[in-house]
Amino acid sequence: MKPVAIFRHARTEGPGYFAEYLDCRAIPWRLLCIDEGESVPASPEGFSGLVFMGGPMSVNDDLPWIPSVLNLIRAAVGAQVPVLGHCLGGQLMARALGGTVGKNPVKEIGWGRCEVPNDPVARQWFGDLHAFDPFHWHGETFSLPAGAVRILSSPYCENQAFALGPHLGMQCHVEMTEAMIRLWNRAWTRENAAPSAAVQRPEEMYERIEERIAAMRVAADRLYARWSAGLKA
Repeated sequence: MKPVAIFRHARTEGPGYFAEYLDCRAIPWRLLCIDEGESVPASPEGFSGLVFMGGPMSVNDDLPWIPSVLNLIRAAVGAQVPVLGHCLGGQLMARALGGTVGKNPVKEIGWGRCEVPNDPVARQWFGDLHAFDPFHWHGETFSLPAGAVRILSSPYCENQAFALGPHLGMQCHVEMTEAMIRLWNRAWTRENAAPSAAVQRPEEMYERIEERIAAMRVAADRLYARWSAGLKA
């Protein structure tokens, strides 16, 4: 099988649990470090799937690699090469496919409940799971591209995930590990300096962290299994 391409946009936002998921299933993958100046491939042809991780930048920033990533996403969707986006990655997907990305009504940081709608497409991705608590760290959100179906929402952000055929764009983070959560709290202390109903303090994030991660992995496994089933040989 061709490798899955995983695009990293910031050193702090690697593939986390997603890489563990692939390794456990002997699915090859390659990390492309955009944050270190690695070029964006001109075509998805050499990969079985494309995965875009998060990052502190905005899709609307004037960064030299963003137009190339948007073109690559469009090419992959056109060729039916599955695309998966986490947070910034989901926003890149939405923007590439005709959606918009702008400020969310509030910042959403920490653990937060998301609901799965009673929709046939959502059931294809989540099965009998109706709600769970993923991890959040964002101030922007995306609109749904044409043809996409919302499959996840939270009280503070309506569009938490969308599906478009074999493609999955997420605003939330299901790839988190405990090490990543602690790293983000060290790296971005200003982001949650003003706690609110939607923004947790680090101490709150660490409460029952192993239990919370285990529960999130149930949802992550279902999403990743559905997505990886469409990988190109």
